[in-house]
Amino acid sequence: MHRNIKGHTAKLSQIELDLQREFQPDRNSDMGGRSFYFFDLDDNVLFLPTPMYIFHKETGEEMTMSTGEFAQIHPSIGKSGYYEDFEIRACPDTGSYRRFRDFGHEVEPFEDDILDAIGRSDYQWKGPSWQCFYHAAFNQRPMSIITARGHSEHTIRKGLNLLHREGIIPHSPNCIAVFPVSNPETREFLGDTDMTLSIPELKRRAIFRSVELAMRRYGNNPYHRFGMSDDDPKNLELIRMAMAELKAKYTKNSFYVFSIHNDEMTKEEVFGACQVKRPQVDPMKQLSLLPEKK
Repeated sequence: MHRNIKGHTAKLSQIELDLQREFQPDRNSDMGGRSFYFFDLDDNVLFLPTPMYIFHKETGEEMTMSTGEFAQIHPSIGKSGYYEDFEIRACPDTGSYRRFRDFGHEVEPFEDDILDAIGRSDYQWKGPSWQCFYHAAFNQRPMSIITARGHSEHTIRKGLNLLHREGIIPHSPNCIAVFPVSNPETREFLGDTDMTLSIPELKRRAIFRSVELAMRRYGNNPYHRFGMSDDDPKNLELIRMAMAELKAKYTKNSFYVFSIHNDEMTKEEVFGACQVKRPQVDPMKQLSLLPEKK
């Protein structure tokens, strides 16, 4: 069964079946604790059809690719092999990341890409952390979206709310914060007034802000638990550092990192400057941010 949405076709068969799913309270809810979920979006929660572009240095020839393809070849662009003669261009209107920003339209590219994605087969758009995201939305867990995209916070929220409007998730995500860290306003908010900080560093700062906002809204409770999933190795390194610093500040709280690699998920609990890596887990076992049973 299908329906048309402003030129897009959404497949109702993709709606999750909640008939036997029951609301699950937070693990430490009896003590006022909450589980907070921090998500990277692209190639983590969602595979979106947003194109990337690279350019031939001499001819200006444009090559289009997916975010996943771009991530794989990024180290060789302009340096070696087939992509040695290509480059990344930063112009917001015509450059490599132009579809990752807003254009001032009533419907922005991010919203178009969400609608396009959910009209495809599940395996084409549901990322490795989708089940965790769905679980968080179903149980109205507080979450923070920390993405490298440059859209406004408003656009990201509108796009994610489309998932609820189209029946893909049962509730609008309970986002306590949205940090599209390439957005100029977000960069300034995170202290990058010179616009020089790297994406991993901006994500690290966004994690700190997210925890601060969580503590402000839900109280500084030692039974709160925090976890973030990401698929980029450089991001994950700084995420671990951020979680270690937060653990040093909030010693009684629990902090987790979920690393995604080749569609495999590894769960780590962070203890100060050291991480204890957990065995690979299937996505359903990470949902409550529970420690592994001994």
